[in-house]
Amino acid sequence: MAVANLDDVRAMAARRLPKVFFEYIDGAAFSEETARRNVADFRRIELQQRVLIDVSRRDLQVDYLGRRRALPIALGPVGFSGLFSERGEIKAARAAHAAGIPYCLSSFAITSLEELRAATRGTLWFQLYVLRERELARRMIETAIAADVEALCVTVDTPVGGLREKDVRNGFRSLTKVTPRLALALARKPMWCARILRHGIPEIGNLAGLPEYGSNALEQAARLAAHIDASMTWESIAWIRKLWPRKLVLKGILNAIDASEAVRVGADAIVVSNHGGRQLDCASSTIAALPRIADAVGSDIEVLLDGGIRRGSDVLKALALGARGVLLGRAYAYGLAADGERGVARVIELIATELDLQMAQMGLCHLRDMASRRDELLRVRGDVSA
Repeated sequence: MAVANLDDVRAMAARRLPKVFFEYIDGAAFSEETARRNVADFRRIELQQRVLIDVSRRDLQVDYLGRRRALPIALGPVGFSGLFSERGEIKAARAAHAAGIPYCLSSFAITSLEELRAATRGTLWFQLYVLRERELARRMIETAIAADVEALCVTVDTPVGGLREKDVRNGFRSLTKVTPRLALALARKPMWCARILRHGIPEIGNLAGLPEYGSNALEQAARLAAHIDASMTWESIAWIRKLWPRKLVLKGILNAIDASEAVRVGADAIVVSNHGGRQLDCASSTIAALPRIADAVGSDIEVLLDGGIRRGSDVLKALALGARGVLLGRAYAYGLAADGERGVARVIELIATELDLQMAQMGLCHLRDMASRRDELLRVRGDVSA
């Protein structure tokens, strides 16, 4: 089947993955209202066409976190990526680096930071959850420093885990081992089983040498999630800032007050994010929250965005509303499940191609200063921030 857009990639992923893991990617909290808004609110924003402008030379490069990037895109952290495709984190990172963009490894990855760094010399970020066991958090930070990680992305919107009803129905939420029900479901995808189990029972790579967290990825993930610190505060971020000498990014900001606090504690950037709708249901979409946050912090901190990015036009809208760049999550996870490294590369290509073509049709040759031209470039049908 010819792959023309993200819907095609998602359909392919649904066919190839065991249902329990596809629904882990696809699901969101409770009624999934926030996840739907993330996508739908982009559709309420119109791009303004311009004609008879020389657009023969177009440049998709942008600057964020102190470096020039080939595209205004990064691959954000997605847990369990190594279960969507064998050595999935390495495949996704290689696709990102081939496109000239960063890859962020999840704390819940199957591949460890050390393994990933040995497999690629491209730009890596690392996602950190603040844990009650500060020594484990310290160990992960030290590992990230040794692995030449460019940016530490601290996820701040998960004091407790969201409840995803798809995971409840299919049993994933309560899994700590392979049950007969799960074994039967996995057996329906024998090719997936053969690839994933080629290197033994999957484990969370960054918990290597910590038997108290369990002996398989499901058990380890449950115990790691249980150790996320619900008492974390801005002082916790200040503690991390003292330990981390490079770029510090706070992921999960949805409120202008919190964005200003991120400036106060010395973060270099924030990601306007609602965890893909997987945490607080009925919250604002990220694109609706973005203008308020970007206007509130101005140039005091760099602003990125994730949530709902499915098209190149979504990237243009985010940049015009104040983001320096966007992070992909579900979009590339679908690609990884559908066709490994080639699938991720295809997702990046789809979004970049649409971005390039729509720039030309708007009379744009570069992506600089888009926020200052917001009123010229966009028209919003209704109040997207409502």
